Amino acid sequence: MRFEIPDEASMRFTHEMVLPIRWGDMDAMGHVNNTIYFRYLEIVRIDWFERLGSQPDPRGTGPVIVNAFCNFYKQLEFPGDVVARHYVCNPGRSSFDTYITLGRTDDPGVVYAAGGAKTVWVDFPAQKSVPLPDAIRALVSGE
Repeated sequence: MRFEIPDEASMRFTHEMVLPIRWGDMDAMGHVNNTIYFRYLEIVRIDWFERLGSQPDPRGTGPVIVNAFCNFYKQLEFPGDVVARHYVCNPGRSSFDTYITLGRTDDPGVVYAAGGAKTVWVDFPAQKSVPLPDAIRALVSGE
């Protein structure tokens, strides 16, 4: 089963970064292990939140991921660099969706994998969702 990625016109592009494929990212089959793709997705999301100044604060509020998925189209292999493009869409009261495409810098325009996650803003001490901060809502909705 493949999870549907919205078309780029319905999402807002927010961030791009390049990640090196490390020798240790590969598995016995000679390609990047599936679990590492999720690590790449996490690195890109965390980098985006850090650039926004919205890191999780265990004594306050911040983002949590309530689900995650990845569709694998082509194998990533060492050596090389992954180009990751981060998008957001579907703002709700306390949540929004993130989508990330993974390609190679030496194979421009080809998507090797694409994944996403539902992000919910929470009050960590209370362990419940809270409304998105105005700055995050504006960025996700394009206001």
